[in-house]
Amino acid sequence: MKFQLTLAAILMGMATSAAAQVSGQQVFEQKCTMCHSLQPAPGKMGPPLAGVVGRKAAAAPGFAYSTALKGSNITWTADQLDAFIKAPGKTVPGTKMLLGEADAAKRAAVIQYLTSIKK
Repeated sequence: MKFQLTLAAILMGMATSAAAQVSGQQVFEQKCTMCHSLQPAPGKMGPPLAGVVGRKAAAAPGFAYSTALKGSNITWTADQLDAFIKAPGKTVPGTKMLLGEADAAKRAAVIQYLTSIKK
């Protein structure tokens, strides 16, 4: 009986741990797709994000970037994306992006997801 309770506790802990893991794709779909897509999409407020990691800021064709982002001279590394997603207006004052994400795990998951998406 004691063995069964211990095994049940371990299995519940594993299930809880797996459920707690953050999926970058899920976070992207829930939080980012209201403004962004992976490929160019008419009507989106933000630029497409496929291939964003390693790209210069304000470099995706066909999007009207803010003057602030155009002049930022940022290359989107994981660290730069993390800072920008956490606090867009603090990282690039005058950016059009208004909403950030305070949760570090969600930011990391989205950045990892975006890193895996190539043009």
